[in-house]
Amino acid sequence: MFEFTFHNPTKIIFGAGKESLIGSELNAAGIKRVLLVYGQNSVIKSGLLDRVMASLKASNIGCTQFGGVVSNPVLSHAREGVALAKRDQVEAILAVGGGSVLDEAKAIAVGALAHEDVWQFFVGKEVERALPVFTILTIAATGSEMNGNSVVTNAETKQKYNIASPHVYPRVSILNPELTHSVPLNYTAYSAVDAIAHVIEGYFTKQPGTHLQDRLVEGIIKTVIETTDLIMAEPTHAKARASFMWTATLALNGLTPAGIGEYSFPNHMIEHALSAIYNIPHGAGLSIVMPAWMKWYLPKNPSQFARFAKEIFGLDSGEAGIKALEQWFVAIKSPVRLGEVDIPAADIGAIAENAEGLAKQWGIGDLYPKASIGEILKLAV
Repeated sequence: MFEFTFHNPTKIIFGAGKESLIGSELNAAGIKRVLLVYGQNSVIKSGLLDRVMASLKASNIGCTQFGGVVSNPVLSHAREGVALAKRDQVEAILAVGGGSVLDEAKAIAVGALAHEDVWQFFVGKEVERALPVFTILTIAATGSEMNGNSVVTNAETKQKYNIASPHVYPRVSILNPELTHSVPLNYTAYSAVDAIAHVIEGYFTKQPGTHLQDRLVEGIIKTVIETTDLIMAEPTHAKARASFMWTATLALNGLTPAGIGEYSFPNHMIEHALSAIYNIPHGAGLSIVMPAWMKWYLPKNPSQFARFAKEIFGLDSGEAGIKALEQWFVAIKSPVRLGEVDIPAADIGAIAENAEGLAKQWGIGDLYPKASIGEILKLAV
């Protein structure tokens, strides 16, 4: 166990119908006007937006609506949200949607109080303040409802970069598992991959000897697999959807890496290049990168891969464990080869060069130069 400080300020309200409490939560925080950020038409068609607006009205909370967030949120749209938040002098950002909506909402929260362009905070400028963020989650995957991360794509430069700051932890996040029952199965699969990736990277790249954290990670991975299998068979399986939702939150709320020492996120680093250039779903990119990276990284930590195989799949070798995870991705219909998402092998050099830039920003450029990233991607052909 290594020294650490763990602090997560997000209040979680979990349960059916709890979105009706958003007005009272904002009122208790002294918020009088919000920018309500959402995605496409699903929150409108489902009636969720109407329910949220009714809760705001009942608490006398003013609201400016800002829809149109896309999967892999883009900088240009976030800039529009920043301008709107400044124009209407909102006091908080309310995100209603999945991880993309929450991530863009956090970017807007930062930009709304900044004189600089919000992109500056994604390329290295420290976040010193942000508007309060409140969330109502509709897709369980990214953990953004309980962490200080925000990922946005600059479509002009093909850079998918992130903010990591305590200033963008949500004040309150409402998790109603019933809102996830209508999530399409392909996006449920991508969500499962994302949740696994959030814990598996530290599991393999951390310092040895942190057995408690290993067990936390293994429990999360096994629960993701078990609940996803149930959901694939019965999409409205209430208990499975609820367990999956909370598990995905725990996968990236800072708990599992507390005390593990130094670790890195190479799978996310490489995937960000894929989805920045080709705009594929984040989870789909991860299911391509993860088995390839695991095969490449296996010789560097064979004992941990052997443990993974035994604890997750009951198998006796690291190679078998990697194969079993890859086969599970195939079973839930998440891609495992570049060609499955129409990315030609000839583009590997350009992808690796893009990813190398992010590796340097994340402080792992020495471990992941362009040549090494290329080697990993070739294992996904």
